[in-house]
Amino acid sequence: MASSSPSCNYDVFLSFRGEDTRENFTSHLYAALCGKKIKTFIDEDLNRGDEISPALMKAIEGSKISVIIFSKDYASSKWCPNELVKILKCKNLNGQTVIPMYYHVSPSDVRKQTGTFGEGFVKLEQQFKEKAETVRKWRDVMIKTSYLSGHESTKIRPEAKLVQVIVNDILKKLECKSISSDSSKGLVGLNSRIECIKSLLCVGFPDVRIVGIWGMGGIGKTTLAKALFNQVSNEFEGNCFIENVREEIENGERIEMGGPNIPAYTLERLRRTKVFIVLDDVSEFEQLKYFVGWLHGFCPGSRIVVTTRDKQVLRKHGVNDEHVYEVERLSEDEGLALFYKYAFRQSHCPENHTALSKKAVRYAEGNPLALEVLGSSLHQKSKQDWENVLDNLKQISGVSRIYNVLRISYEELSFEEKSIFLDIACFFKGECKDRVLTLLHDRQYNVTHVLSILIDKSLITEHNNRLHMHELLQEMGQEIGINAIEGIFLNLAKIKGINLDSRAFTNMSSLRVLKFYIPEGLDMSFEEQHSDSKVQFPDGLDYLPEKLKYLHLHKYPLRTLPENFKPKNLIELNLPFSKIVQIWEGKKKAFKLKSINLSHSQYLIRIPNPSETPSLERINLWNCTNLAWVPSSIQNFNHLSLLCFQGCKNLRSFPSNLHFVSPVNIDCSFCVNLTE
Repeated sequence: MASSSPSCNYDVFLSFRGEDTRENFTSHLYAALCGKKIKTFIDEDLNRGDEISPALMKAIEGSKISVIIFSKDYASSKWCPNELVKILKCKNLNGQTVIPMYYHVSPSDVRKQTGTFGEGFVKLEQQFKEKAETVRKWRDVMIKTSYLSGHESTKIRPEAKLVQVIVNDILKKLECKSISSDSSKGLVGLNSRIECIKSLLCVGFPDVRIVGIWGMGGIGKTTLAKALFNQVSNEFEGNCFIENVREEIENGERIEMGGPNIPAYTLERLRRTKVFIVLDDVSEFEQLKYFVGWLHGFCPGSRIVVTTRDKQVLRKHGVNDEHVYEVERLSEDEGLALFYKYAFRQSHCPENHTALSKKAVRYAEGNPLALEVLGSSLHQKSKQDWENVLDNLKQISGVSRIYNVLRISYEELSFEEKSIFLDIACFFKGECKDRVLTLLHDRQYNVTHVLSILIDKSLITEHNNRLHMHELLQEMGQEIGINAIEGIFLNLAKIKGINLDSRAFTNMSSLRVLKFYIPEGLDMSFEEQHSDSKVQFPDGLDYLPEKLKYLHLHKYPLRTLPENFKPKNLIELNLPFSKIVQIWEGKKKAFKLKSINLSHSQYLIRIPNPSETPSLERINLWNCTNLAWVPSSIQNFNHLSLLCFQGCKNLRSFPSNLHFVSPVNIDCSFCVNLTE
């Protein structure tokens, strides 16, 4: 496919004559395609203008496959031939696949414009007899399309079978395009490995089968599983890809996929549905048992793929070794191809770097992550720099060498880049990029620029505006960062309860992030919401470090923060479900504070003064049921954009005639006693 080809927004574009087939064949085909989760464009506009709309043009350009449904009146209107001209143009320029479908007409009728199909075209020709060149183009594309491989309604019956044949044909062609796309993205050695896994899946056999993808960290298990899912999931009636099983469960997330507690009728329907499920990064037998321990609930023909570092997880569940694919390390040629992509940003290397490149590939031992990170770290470096880095790796062997490949890429970073990398590894993996930028914005350097450098060096990635990194890189970063505690994260869903000394944080002068939390998305029962905090300070809390930028204490059990706390660096404060009465006593200078969340703090009676917190942008007081009044000084928050009082049922007075500097979203819903 040409490098200038547009991004694909649709799998399939349907070109058809509405009066002929919209209410019958086309609607059945469209429903079948959607049922297979094939993203299909169908023009619902019954009142077309004189020309093809820009939206329709864009839909044709952005489709991988176009299906042309030739029917008796397809050529009687200029819209369908014009669509066909555009589709053939996309075929020639971008490699779009075109599948003709002959509905009660023959390829010969289309090629020669004869029969009922020809009658319609004759009428069109008469209308445009003054535009001979346009008619010639229409005739030309019909002739060319008629020679393409397609399907005929007169040869495949009944119609339901015809629809199924076309859908299967489209699935196979999309799979081929997926393989080609994966290769073009530089996923070296992917196709041969996927074929090996497919041979273990034996799709079409009537058993319920688990297939394992096993290998060390960074070897490409998840990449393989995703590519496999893209290629074969459409062959099943239902599919599901669950990422990061180990990490999500360790973080206290409740990953739901049904399980033993689903209703009996739904379970019965599931037993009749052939499904394809991928469980990515399973680390313990119990995790696998939770999801697939009830294999009797799966329909015959279903397939479950499990990626893991630990083969014993699969063996304990009874998965035979012959159903486990050990991910092979990349060969030297494959390794060089991947290394060139990151070291030189092209498919070959300069002659004077050939020997060094081969040495680098040997040191990475065929591990794709190590190759990617090492290649990125050497990009645009001098030959002497290359030799120094590779000499340092020469004396190391085994798994530790791969770790050291990653470690060297870290050591190559500047102080600022190291600092941000460790922040993400220890505190912010998976966090929203904008939030990280807010928390780190007052550094003496450009954090956005540093993030772009880390992305270029393959140390972090950005997806859907969230920051991610490979687990091996995170493990390395956490090991490096453990020597100087700058942050503490405690998942309260994983503990029963602890008592902390009043001086627990006294010697942590470098602490910048303190988070005692319940994971997002983990719903608490009524009893859990109203139970005591799992973290208690029996003798109070004497000290919090003044370097704190982010403070999150779920169910904080005290009436205020420590009297001597200096919040001059605090940017975000979260005390949900706390027993706080007021955030602090006396006047404080929290000039950098931008966000406060005191939701469900039912003892709160006072909010901060604008003179103490002039930079506040968001104040969340949802369900602070003891808050009775709001001072008029609230209008002096010049940066405020959100003010939530939802559920503050004792709020009786709210100042009128407020004049905020900028628009503010104020939520007073369910404030049942608010009278002013």
